[in-house]
Amino acid sequence: MRRLLVFFRDQLSRTAPPLRDADPAQDVCVLTEHTAPDTPEHTQKRVYVVAAQRYFRDALREQGFTVHYEACTDDVPEPGPLAHLARTLAAHSPTAVHATEPGSIEQRRGLQRICDEAGVPLTLHEDTHFLCTRDTFTEWVDGRKSPTLEYFYREQRRAYNCLLTDSGDPIGGDWNYDKQNRESFGADGPGLMPDPPSYRDDPYVQEAIADVNEAYPDAPGRISEPFPWPVTPQQAQEALNRFIDERLPTFGTHQDAMWTGRPWLSHSQLSPALNLKLLDPRDVIRAAETAYHDGHAPLNAVEGFIRQILGWREFIRGLYWHRADDWPAMNELGASEPLPDFYWTGDTQMACMHDALSQVVDHAYGHHIQRLMITGLFGLLYGINPQELNDWHEAFYIDAWPWVSVPNMLGMSQYADSGYVGTKPYTASGKYVNRMSNYCSGCQYDPAESTGAKACPFTTLYWDFLDRHEDTLSGNRRMNFQLANVRRKGDAERSAIAERAADIRTKVHNGTL
Repeated sequence: MRRLLVFFRDQLSRTAPPLRDADPAQDVCVLTEHTAPDTPEHTQKRVYVVAAQRYFRDALREQGFTVHYEACTDDVPEPGPLAHLARTLAAHSPTAVHATEPGSIEQRRGLQRICDEAGVPLTLHEDTHFLCTRDTFTEWVDGRKSPTLEYFYREQRRAYNCLLTDSGDPIGGDWNYDKQNRESFGADGPGLMPDPPSYRDDPYVQEAIADVNEAYPDAPGRISEPFPWPVTPQQAQEALNRFIDERLPTFGTHQDAMWTGRPWLSHSQLSPALNLKLLDPRDVIRAAETAYHDGHAPLNAVEGFIRQILGWREFIRGLYWHRADDWPAMNELGASEPLPDFYWTGDTQMACMHDALSQVVDHAYGHHIQRLMITGLFGLLYGINPQELNDWHEAFYIDAWPWVSVPNMLGMSQYADSGYVGTKPYTASGKYVNRMSNYCSGCQYDPAESTGAKACPFTTLYWDFLDRHEDTLSGNRRMNFQLANVRRKGDAERSAIAERAADIRTKVHNGTL
């Protein structure tokens, strides 16, 4: 054996950098389905990753590589990718280990430690799947007090000549059409929309369902129809084509809207395939831009979708690595409440939380506003420990990996970073939920009320949050309007809000909210 090529569960690109100058006659690949001990994970996420890994294993063997592969049903002395690597190094003594840079600082350090202990040199390759290198992002972000997505996104558009005129200006005259993409559905709802494709009948998906049920019988979550997660590059391309043809044209205007029992709407569901590296973001962006130039999709839909891929996804990854050592200790607001049990089950009388969380239980999925302004917002207002909330998010969402989850949850969602990602806490009352969804129409709580037994927990906790954190947030000018509103409330109303907030906390602890 010359080189040992290591692949983590989310590194399934057929053109991964360690393969580019590899020799199948001398180099050996290692891959395991096992996760580290005591790693909770949604059963649907496990099935998805296992099925995709098995196709990747087959592709490597078809190229002539020997693959040391552990299935989740295999008995092993210690589960997990680093333990698997240590056993392989002890058994085969390669001259070098090569890997694509992992997606978490913990994996990177663990990989280096295992190789150092074995006395084998490690070469980490830049992950060329992404569109902005770590060095490029560092050059851009250094010296900025608060990095802003909009400026980074413009640089990315210029770097990739995306949606630009011949003179280098943004097509349509504006860089960002987000203001056109915040409409609710109205009383009539979203209407009929095509479902995404389903891959549940795929043979490796079926095999993975049986094996995951055997290996992880207590894993949380369910496997429901459809199973819209492609497990091969070919299926991922099909899913992309279907999205461009069927849902991109209606994606823009209502991308922030929510509707009971409608998990998919016009969203792409492509992030899991992107994050396993089954789909190249360059192909995704090119397909969306072509749809605009062909007149198939409007500019606000195409720009909004491309901003998620070329802008936000790259921005978040850059921020993760730029502050990699700092994230584990972040908790700006001192939030300390334990994660309520209903986050794992959806069993709550709050209609919005019940729908958003039951959807995650069934599909391991929620779109960005459900995460930010429903499940994340409740966590922020209630005061859930942000590290615990992020652990839940990584475990329960099919597209969540540390590099993407940590800055989104600790930063954008929970303000644990003191505004490094989002500049201010994303706070709102139940009135926002009522405006952007139909959830409140079927709920026992009233979004217009902040006190009394029928008061919406979001509304009560919104005012309670501002009251509790007034001193901390008073230096943030973007919070001036909201803080001015809470200061207008008299002592009696503030006291009644605090009393209702205490009642809500008691009900959460008792499992009766």
